Amino acid sequence: MSTRLLRVLISGASVAGPTAAYWLCRQGCAVTVVERMPLPRVRTSGHAVDLFGPAMDVAEWTGVLPAVMEARTRTDVVSFQRHGRGVDIDMGRLVAGTSARHVEVMRGELAATLYEATRDDVTYMFEDSISTIDEEPDGVAVTFEHAPAEHFDLVVGADGLHSIVRRLAFGPEEQFRRFLGGYLAGVAMPNFLGLVGRMVVWNAPGRLAAIYPVHQTATARGGFLFRRDEEVALDHRDVDGQKQMLHQIYREDGWQVPRLLAEMDAADDFYFDSISQIVMNSWSKGRVTLVGDAGYSPGQAVGGGTSIAMVGAYVLAQELGQVGRDFQAGLQAYQVRMRELASKARNAGPATMTTLIPRTQLQIRLMPTLLRLVTRLPARLQQRVFELQATPARALDSIHLTPPTPK
Repeated sequence: MSTRLLRVLISGASVAGPTAAYWLCRQGCAVTVVERMPLPRVRTSGHAVDLFGPAMDVAEWTGVLPAVMEARTRTDVVSFQRHGRGVDIDMGRLVAGTSARHVEVMRGELAATLYEATRDDVTYMFEDSISTIDEEPDGVAVTFEHAPAEHFDLVVGADGLHSIVRRLAFGPEEQFRRFLGGYLAGVAMPNFLGLVGRMVVWNAPGRLAAIYPVHQTATARGGFLFRRDEEVALDHRDVDGQKQMLHQIYREDGWQVPRLLAEMDAADDFYFDSISQIVMNSWSKGRVTLVGDAGYSPGQAVGGGTSIAMVGAYVLAQELGQVGRDFQAGLQAYQVRMRELASKARNAGPATMTTLIPRTQLQIRLMPTLLRLVTRLPARLQQRVFELQATPARALDSIHLTPPTPK
């Protein structure tokens, strides 16, 4: 019987990719991760993300939880701006009603921590990308934009909403992407308001702007969220077009919005995308599978995608580890275990958008007041209130993870 290691290629080095790499290495696989961005950009890119419940367990079992907790954003208060003053919400009390275990961390910090945990066991290829995938009887032939072609047993797409692996193996993105009626943008900028532990949020009907500090730095992140009934024909790589669109939507707004737009124009670290879901009947095909947003994105900023990505990566590696070289059985088991979670997270997305981006002036006035009232409820009653709502944390309650066996 052959004892050759299962060779696995993972596309994407943000969260799902390194998490899957860690656990696949633990299962005895030889893992390569390819990432289009350079390593320094991976470390600093992205906005604040949340880890809930089982994703916290995965971080703990991976051995990175202490580093993640140290890197947490420490944003304790969200202040909704009203006519020059703020209505403050205690985020710790609010989140406690949705999940017993939670941490907010910058995506880049989380990705960097996962990279450090895997760099000695995983082969990383930064500033490169997959060009072609050709399945053969004994494996998958892969060509890259820069590196020589290689042969693998499995290919895992952990490369996000605009997954290259999904496009090459399953077909055009348009077949699977479902627009939720909104857009998200983020930009790195100086912390010109001197914020410490506080996010400030400004609302207008159908749109918001926000600023929050990055802990232990002189920088902050500015964010834009806005609704759009129809999707705009704008390529996700067209940065100039994206910035022009934000100017058109926010050009008449006050507060700190003009400064945010000016910082955006000058920034190199800028992110913009539609808030969209990925809906697939199957996220495995032959020797190719998808994990995280590439296969079941619940919608950026609204569906808990980072937590689901970590959980999905752990489940994928766990199921593959139980079947040896019968990877098809492992991929099938992975899909069965993740299907309910993926479905519930998709259902949470539209409901979360309603809370994040109020449509009317009345909703804008009422939302912070209602949130503040919720934080003042007794813990048990607060939990009952959130149990009636579809939230990312509630969706994650639908899956039970088995702790890893000791090495």
